[in-house]
Amino acid sequence: MSRARPAAAPPPRAASGRPPAGAPLRVAFVLAPRFTLLAFSAFIDTLRLAADEGDRSRPILCRWVVPSHNMRPVRSSCGVEVLPTGELDDPRNHDYVVVVGGLLDGPPMPDAMLDYLRLAAQRQVPLVGVCTGSFVLARLGLLQGRRCCVSWFHHAEFEARFPQVPASSDELFIVDQDRLTCAGGTSVVHLASHLVAQHCGPAPARKALRIMIEEAPLPPMAPQPPPLMSTQTREHRVRKAMLLIERNLANPLSAEFIAQHVGLGTRQLERLFKAELGTSPAGFALQLRLAHAHQLLRATRQPISEIALECGFVNRSHFARSFRAQYGTSPSSLREQESQRTLK
Repeated sequence: MSRARPAAAPPPRAASGRPPAGAPLRVAFVLAPRFTLLAFSAFIDTLRLAADEGDRSRPILCRWVVPSHNMRPVRSSCGVEVLPTGELDDPRNHDYVVVVGGLLDGPPMPDAMLDYLRLAAQRQVPLVGVCTGSFVLARLGLLQGRRCCVSWFHHAEFEARFPQVPASSDELFIVDQDRLTCAGGTSVVHLASHLVAQHCGPAPARKALRIMIEEAPLPPMAPQPPPLMSTQTREHRVRKAMLLIERNLANPLSAEFIAQHVGLGTRQLERLFKAELGTSPAGFALQLRLAHAHQLLRATRQPISEIALECGFVNRSHFARSFRAQYGTSPSSLREQESQRTLK
């Protein structure tokens, strides 16, 4: 088991219940059952490294707790358990309450912890959802009237469950009034450093990032990483368009729709794609759809006709022609070769 470092007793509060001027950044972590360990450790280590000079880990500028209703370990999605550091307290003892989500089909969060989040919202303590923590907040109705950030990987699932909550997977994180949401993964580092910079100054935030081998802080509007099967680019509008295309492989989008989504004219988008990727949006989409089909043919036993539809082709023959032009072999031949290789 791993134990989060216990925080020292917080300094006195102002009469309003909010932190006095110059108080350290104080964060409470609510861990969902089967939470994502990376999201938690990335956030808490950013605080730890920013909180002290050198690498002595004293909670001077930042303090953190993992409150619990029963003080039992919470198991992460990878099986590592984290011990709470204290019992549930007044949420106003903290500047932020961070919900660390994890597996969407994991065990439900205990009612006492859900009540703690409701109480924090009632007492106007800002709530942060990292990884799938946005799902927890949305389920409680705590994202009403707010935009939220979700990972591109979970975007469709979030929209299906919470159609009334505007969700984006274009940005690394979103700050909308007293709700902050983050895609998860290493983007958590940049959300945490953003809070450190606001409360403790930019120098501790930069120091923490440098120790974690991050070159510089990224702003909220920085786009999430482009698809793995694509050419890299730093042009943020092209990257947003690439993510949009990836999320809609089964239903190819028009260049006009994509251009409108990223705030460009169609010709501007075409020129940017040509300059950055050497192809058009339609050409990039075709490459991505074929690469995804190639992966499915090798890794699954899914029927070829189903793969064709999943990758946005109108029929199997259209898919076969496009696939042969790209890879020099037919989908059925590739699958046969893969089956023979597996049997050896």
